[in-house]
Amino acid sequence: MRIRFSSWSLLGLRMALVAVLISAAAAQAQSSDATGPFAALTGVMLLFVVVFGLGCYVYVSLALQTIATKTGTANEWLAWIPIANLFLMLSVAKKPMWWFLLFLIPLANVVVAIMVWMAVAEARGKPNWWGILMIVPLVNLVVPGYLAWAD
Repeated sequence: MRIRFSSWSLLGLRMALVAVLISAAAAQAQSSDATGPFAALTGVMLLFVVVFGLGCYVYVSLALQTIATKTGTANEWLAWIPIANLFLMLSVAKKPMWWFLLFLIPLANVVVAIMVWMAVAEARGKPNWWGILMIVPLVNLVVPGYLAWAD
């Protein structure tokens, strides 16, 4: 969301994971006849969501670490710690650290995340409209990589 891309996308993946688990539990409670195939399908879906979510997390963390390294920001290893990576993004974007509190306010966090990603894009010497693209699904998977590895 994860939109420190990682947070928004990871938030969506976490919500999908919870939805799958809840639907599996509800179906298990309602029917005991055909639990075998359903349980297998649920397990495969759960495995896919976990592997995809882990892959996205590693990709975005590596991209954020690379962005921090290229901008000369200290403590680039913070990209791998879930909440601390917000502080790293704020450092790269040269925004005040108290903006972290704005990430905790629903709806305001979307606006703040876009503003921070716009500033990150400017810090990398790219047009700031790349930050706005973070609200577009699937495109938000490309933006961190572009900001990190494009010259």
